[in-house]
Amino acid sequence: MSPGALRLTAGLPGTGGRFRATPEDFEVEELPAYLPSGQGEHLFLWIEKVGLDTPEAARRLASSLGLRPDEISWAGLKDRVAVTRQWLSVPARAEASLAAIAPGPELRVLSQARHGNKLRVGHLRGNRFRIRIRDAERPEAAAPVMERLVAEGLPNAFGEQRFGRGDTALRGRALVLGERLPSRPSTFERKLYVSAYQSLLFNRMLEARLGAGTLRRALAGDVMRKTDSGGLFVCREPEVDQPRIERGEIAPSGPMFGWKMPRPEGEVDAAEQAVLASEGLTLESFRRLGSIAEGTRRPFSVPLSEATWSVEGSTVELAFTLPTGSYATVLLDEVMKSSGDAGTVATR
Repeated sequence: MSPGALRLTAGLPGTGGRFRATPEDFEVEELPAYLPSGQGEHLFLWIEKVGLDTPEAARRLASSLGLRPDEISWAGLKDRVAVTRQWLSVPARAEASLAAIAPGPELRVLSQARHGNKLRVGHLRGNRFRIRIRDAERPEAAAPVMERLVAEGLPNAFGEQRFGRGDTALRGRALVLGERLPSRPSTFERKLYVSAYQSLLFNRMLEARLGAGTLRRALAGDVMRKTDSGGLFVCREPEVDQPRIERGEIAPSGPMFGWKMPRPEGEVDAAEQAVLASEGLTLESFRRLGSIAEGTRRPFSVPLSEATWSVEGSTVELAFTLPTGSYATVLLDEVMKSSGDAGTVATR
């Protein structure tokens, strides 16, 4: 895919510059789906971490609390080169050992509360970001881009870090085709590879919608996703659904291909099946992988809420909220339009 293929604002200039010069330039705060009730057999820990990824923070907590790493769970993975705040859950018996966690510059427990259920992956409403772009060449370019994204939504592309380094998506394709890999993958690796391949195909469909100018247009046969509930339905009256898209109530969805994925109809379905055919696949090809390749639908665009931006000299500061599963670095790519190294906008 070309650098601008997944950008809504490809016709607008970018700021250039760099981000993540320090972890403090990239702040993320988790927005939980619910707060702990105060009672129960699980203990939720609201932590702040700096320069650590979520699994490493969990390992350190497990060591301090005398727990196995698999006794700690979280709702979402958070960036390493960042200041992030999120909930983790541990067994309530660990409450007596909290004093063993010495607060430091990399990890602090800010608060704790009990709850009846263990925290599960995906128990999130979204994430709130505050990001600084330093040494911007055109800092004034941020405002027009952000204004358009607020008005029209952010293309819900998968960022580069979804695909890891090397041939992750290619390994996923091989698994879907029933081919052997050079070494036997673990269960985690199988999920990772297949997910990367599904994400690559979603980005390809998103690129086609952007190129056709139909990112936010209701097409007969589209599978629409309700913004509030996530419910799905097939669009049979585009003239009725288009105003709902414009009000932010629904969004056209794209395929995360799998054998149980809800299918669109008509020309929309034909376009999706053509992409599969070009890969030598059908939806049934995913069945051999069972539950890790059931498939789902993902909205082509997501709302950008609580967005603010400011400029001081060559520094641009952005603040915004995105739904869970969406990538802040996709927004940064829209704003910066850089394609450089890890210090620019190559990731989420």
